[in-house]
Amino acid sequence: MSFPSFNLLAQSILSGIFIGGLYGLIGLGLGLTWGLLRQINLSHFGLVFLSAYMSYHMATVWHMDPWLSLLILPPLFFVFGVGMQWVMARFQISPFNSLLVTFGVAVVIESLIQAIWTADFRRMETHYNDMKFSVGSLYVPIPELLTLLLSVSIALLIWAAMRYTDLGKALRAMAEDGPIAAAFGINQKGLSLVLAGICAALAAVAGICLAMTFTLTPSQIFAWVGVVFAVVMLGGLGSALGPLVGGIIIGVSEAITMAVASPSWAPIVSFSLLIFLLLLRPGKI
Repeated sequence: MSFPSFNLLAQSILSGIFIGGLYGLIGLGLGLTWGLLRQINLSHFGLVFLSAYMSYHMATVWHMDPWLSLLILPPLFFVFGVGMQWVMARFQISPFNSLLVTFGVAVVIESLIQAIWTADFRRMETHYNDMKFSVGSLYVPIPELLTLLLSVSIALLIWAAMRYTDLGKALRAMAEDGPIAAAFGINQKGLSLVLAGICAALAAVAGICLAMTFTLTPSQIFAWVGVVFAVVMLGGLGSALGPLVGGIIIGVSEAITMAVASPSWAPIVSFSLLIFLLLLRPGKI
């Protein structure tokens, strides 16, 4: 093992911050669903990749600017999220069963992606791919930078909404004590539908960013589960800013590990960090 040069280490840290922003964006919707609705929604990963492939299709086949899909896909996914939550509530699916049901939905989405776009690797080729600028000896790719800025903006917006709006306060009250919240006139069913729709829309945004920065293949859907779960648990369930912070911590730790040692060590270091922090604050996720 040899220590890298300062420039390589700095570039690795910057790359870790960028990937951490994407981790946080994916984990945001998952953490809100888990923390506020008490549902472990594995279909969130399927929705992220479905959005990624749809934005890829729009850019390569319809020649649409990929960022314009931000105006199309999130509203569509919001409707899907509302419908899925309505079904979950209609059949009173328990938190454990929600894990099984949403896993099944994720598998269906993976099969649908393979049927439409095949299992081959897909890469969105746009003029954004070559857009970058330098800060000293560091190179900053524009798609990764925009993804980070979008992640930070959305996290701050949701944090402010949860803290200062009546909707956010009602959601927090519902998560804290549903029966008491209902006694004060809070419509739990309606709030659950809105929150599920918002989380699905967040999955759509994350998918668009994923397509802009990564090569796609359907088999990767479940490859992201472990690290994003770690991000959510590290940041805290139901937290708006926590997944972003947790994502950057894990992203940077993985990037430094890959630069100093080997890429195969990255998961070991990131999950060891998670275990250490959870031991320091048991019961706080």
